[in-house]
Amino acid sequence: MRPLTYSTPKQMLPIVGVPMIERVLAHLASHGVDEVVLSLGYLPDAFIEAYPEGRAAGVRLTYAVEPEPLDTAGAVRFAATTAGIDETFLVVNGDVLTDMDLTALVEFHRARGAEGTIALHPVADPSAFGVVPTDTEGRVIAFVEKPPRDEAPTNEINAGTYVLEASVLKRVAPGGRVSIERETFPVMAREGKLFARCDDAYWLDTGTPAAYLEANFDIVDGRRGSPVAPNLLDRNGVLVEGMGELGGDLERSVVFAGCTVEPTARVEHCILGPGSVISAGAVLTDSLLMDGCHVASRASVTGSVMGPRSRVGSGSHVRPISVLGADAVVPSGVVVDGERVSG
Repeated sequence: MRPLTYSTPKQMLPIVGVPMIERVLAHLASHGVDEVVLSLGYLPDAFIEAYPEGRAAGVRLTYAVEPEPLDTAGAVRFAATTAGIDETFLVVNGDVLTDMDLTALVEFHRARGAEGTIALHPVADPSAFGVVPTDTEGRVIAFVEKPPRDEAPTNEINAGTYVLEASVLKRVAPGGRVSIERETFPVMAREGKLFARCDDAYWLDTGTPAAYLEANFDIVDGRRGSPVAPNLLDRNGVLVEGMGELGGDLERSVVFAGCTVEPTARVEHCILGPGSVISAGAVLTDSLLMDGCHVASRASVTGSVMGPRSRVGSGSHVRPISVLGADAVVPSGVVVDGERVSG
């Protein structure tokens, strides 16, 4: 996601105007979670400054800032001990968006007396993932990393959501890098204490620009939740009227408050962040613009992401899948084709 992530952690990037982490927290809250520990390493102040009162999306927040990278198990142990967790807890990834049934996952875990339970998700091609075969009771048999498609024992992959007992923390040596997937879980599986449950609900790892765009437009188009387009929204995602100057052709787009779309501009299937300006004759398609962007006259942006305050000059063309960082400038008459442009 660089260069967007040079200044903003990926989990703080907007998904239709709402920081990604807030959408993750809201899903947890919908299943009764009321306290969350954020395990922070990269640009931790971005989270702390965004939520200085330690609350977001209906949950209380505790911040656990790693002194050094601790890998997955090390990070879990550090975060849990920082917050004093001594009961069953969930582990989720802040850059994975999902509607999986966490309540059912916890019930499955408790019904089997598991020490740990992994959420699984079915995919068409498991060759790019680690797959997790299980027995008839859901007990994990093995971990198979990126098997050839025609040799995979299952198409159910590790979805990155876990239910763990506090006893798992004792399995992780303090103060060093430990991988939960490569070190902790295999031992638990050999002991018969690790289970897994598959859930085919919506699930998306937002780790690439293409997936990040997909996450945004899944909401716009109603593939996740109810469609929100075409609407004019304020910064809190609330429908408003009469804000900004909208004179161009807007189709299947979400436009936030304070935008200007000049006559003869065409915006199709886009998200325009607050205060963005689309000049006369510009054409935008399948793209996400963050706060304060400007696309000049006769320019085009297709299938791309424009970071905050980025600008595309007159007559320039930004083609899929390009990413413009915060304050990036594409000069007039330039073609950007699947490139990253820093500010």
